[in-house]
Amino acid sequence: MLVVEDNPDAAEALTMLLEVLGHRVRTVHDGATALDLAQTSPPDVMLVDIGLPGIDGYEVARRVRQDARLQHVLLVALTGYGQEEDRQRTMAAGFDHHITKPVEPDALNRIVTALPHAKS
Repeated sequence: MLVVEDNPDAAEALTMLLEVLGHRVRTVHDGATALDLAQTSPPDVMLVDIGLPGIDGYEVARRVRQDARLQHVLLVALTGYGQEEDRQRTMAAGFDHHITKPVEPDALNRIVTALPHAKS
């Protein structure tokens, strides 16, 4: 899994939660680095903060969806906004799921463990 979160404390907490749940996790703090890492070592899941510096989460999702090598990636949007229009915008960008911060551990676990290859 690849966590893309610019807030170091939030990134660390999310990474620790996923590791406790048994997942292998890499963490980056900006969209450009996330795209570089995804292209060189494609993850099964990317949890992407929307409000990233430089390349925001929407653009990360669009670029992932345009890359044939990354079509299998499950994209989960992490955002402080949870209105219906926010959900529609994340889905239009290519995300598979929309999670509102603070992240609910049970909801996150349900999403990532539903994958047939959920441990990577």
